Amino acid sequence: MNLPIFTIIVPCYNEEEVLEVTIDQLTAKLSELIKQNLVSEKSKVLFVDDGSKDRTWHLIYKASLNNEMVKGLKLSRNAGHQNALLAGLFSAKEASDCMVTIDADLQDDIHAINEMVKKYNEGYEVIYGVRSSRESDTFFKRFTAEGFYKLMDKLGVKLVFNHADFRLMSKRAVDELEHFAESNMFLRGIVPLIGFNSTSVCYERRERLAGETKYPLKKMLAFAFDGITSFSVTPIRFVMLIGCLSFFVSLLFGLYFLTLKLFGNTELGWTSLITSIWLIGGLQLIALGLVGEYIGKIYKETKRRPKYIVDVDLFNLPVSRKLINMEGADYEPISETRKLSENN
Repeated sequence: MNLPIFTIIVPCYNEEEVLEVTIDQLTAKLSELIKQNLVSEKSKVLFVDDGSKDRTWHLIYKASLNNEMVKGLKLSRNAGHQNALLAGLFSAKEASDCMVTIDADLQDDIHAINEMVKKYNEGYEVIYGVRSSRESDTFFKRFTAEGFYKLMDKLGVKLVFNHADFRLMSKRAVDELEHFAESNMFLRGIVPLIGFNSTSVCYERRERLAGETKYPLKKMLAFAFDGITSFSVTPIRFVMLIGCLSFFVSLLFGLYFLTLKLFGNTELGWTSLITSIWLIGGLQLIALGLVGEYIGKIYKETKRRPKYIVDVDLFNLPVSRKLINMEGADYEPISETRKLSENN
């Protein structure tokens, strides 16, 4: 039996406080999987530096020099969590049979990876890591997160409930994922669209080992709104419905005021007038903003700009000690353009 070549992909953004522990735990987990004959000895852990401003890349590179299991991929700038995941998947897929994505803070249970690999060996091509409960979350976070999943379901977007970006995908699934060419990649909604044989593995989410969350409330709201507008036109239809209702209500009020005029009772206050003006004005601004959001997405899609730019790729290039000063974080950048020219 040929064991699958397996890659653990870890997006990192300013994770120097937790990264050394993460590297130790993930390499230990990969060694365990190899000893249990679940994955090939050629398996790797790929850390994707998403334009970090701290020593994250230095720690990744240092680990890659000391441990052949560790590989690094450095993006030229911060491209966002979803694009960092894509960069890791697309870089690793040619040399991997299956890949799992997991955040660097290791709040997702790495022991669930064993069950994921077993499910893959059973024939599943997409295995979702699903939280069994949200008891560790605050009431606000639990309420908003579960409300988001329910709202997306009402809008017709089929997400895996309580699943984030902790998942295993086969090479074939990642190949199909690469065919999705849109700029606004909301992976939690796109991956289920692939449609291959899938299943779920439940786990308990843990506290962050160190450092601060990279998803404060502002980013969470922006992420949720981006997911909604990327997958559904229901909000625009809802605004149109409100507009129609407002039109019919205005007709009723028009008839009401006309009746008052006919009977000579026209001494009315300004409250109803001012309220209606502000109400209609607010609805118009909301409608314009929502339509503008969709137009903005269309504008971004037409530009066809790259989702990310790779600065250094240690997964597909041999490691060279000349690239980094071990006393600091200096390195000689290797862009994709330069890499191609060197190969030619």
